[in-house]
Amino acid sequence: MADKLIETRVLQAYQCDRFGNVRPLILMNELQSIADRHAEILGCGRTYCMENGIGWVVMYYLVDILELPAEGEELTFSTWPSCQDALRATRDFEIRGSDGRLMVRATSQWIMIDMERRRPLPLANHLSPDVVVPTRAYGCVFDKFPDFETNKTHTMKCRFDDIDVNQHINNAVYAVWATESVGYAYRSNHKLRRININFKKEINPDTPEIRIDVAIDGLVSRHKICVGDTEHAVVICEWTELDN
Repeated sequence: MADKLIETRVLQAYQCDRFGNVRPLILMNELQSIADRHAEILGCGRTYCMENGIGWVVMYYLVDILELPAEGEELTFSTWPSCQDALRATRDFEIRGSDGRLMVRATSQWIMIDMERRRPLPLANHLSPDVVVPTRAYGCVFDKFPDFETNKTHTMKCRFDDIDVNQHINNAVYAVWATESVGYAYRSNHKLRRININFKKEINPDTPEIRIDVAIDGLVSRHKICVGDTEHAVVICEWTELDN
């Protein structure tokens, strides 16, 4: 029988920003962490992948923040595979507060690749459809993001600590690059409401500098994460104004 993985923990001060709300890096890492643990339980996690020369590659993360988790809140995280076709797997998430209220809902799309050939693999060879829980936390369609013109550029360094145990730039770092690129003044007056990420191409951990081309239009910021002429990811953030 297919089951969700459910875990509960308290948000700590070091995981929060200056306003006491969860940092984007922590939010994305918590989603990734529970997904990794569930994949291990289902027999298709990092251990299985390393033994078979394969790997999961994320294509999209779509995260809807109904209420930013705050310091001291006891949070319940849940995740489950919500659908699967020949090549693509969808994994959904919920974060609820101590009283059961829904705070964050998210969905993500993944493919499995042959690590040597860098080619997608049929999921049926590695993941049983019986693990799917056919309910959606956030029933979005994984469409290509529309193109946009940018009006400023922000540069970030690829830090040693941005590299994860899989020897890749951690997925959560892309959210940091995007949210930092709006600038200190904007961040000081807004809080994140929604973040959508379309991953296109891996960034080499040896890359010395990342360019983020940015367009801000009111409460929406759009970001192209680039190295040279190559676009590696597109991020769209929606914000709300902070209460004075």
